[in-house]
Amino acid sequence: MNRTELIIATAIVLFIAFLMGWFVHWMIHRFVRVGNGEMNDLDVMAQQLHEAEEERDRTTAYFQQREAEITNQLSQTEAELNAAMDGLREARAEAEELRAYVERVNVG
Repeated sequence: MNRTELIIATAIVLFIAFLMGWFVHWMIHRFVRVGNGEMNDLDVMAQQLHEAEEERDRTTAYFQQREAEITNQLSQTEAELNAAMDGLREARAEAEELRAYVERVNVG
């Protein structure tokens, strides 16, 4: 290999190395960069996500309030039921006493 062939071979190797480096650089920036349009899309999505989270928080608070109201109503209903059952129990006992009294009066 003479001097000219060595220079040409070296130039070809350096040119191929340059092309490979440029291609890799282009590929990296192609996949990594975020363009202006993409940034606007990301801003819109971030805003929508923020609004969705706020709506979720409002909905959660509403359902917690409703759950507290329903639990309160349930407690009141149970208290009323217990009072009614106690009244019914007393009425039955009184009716039983009256039956026993009527039987004693009829027998005696």
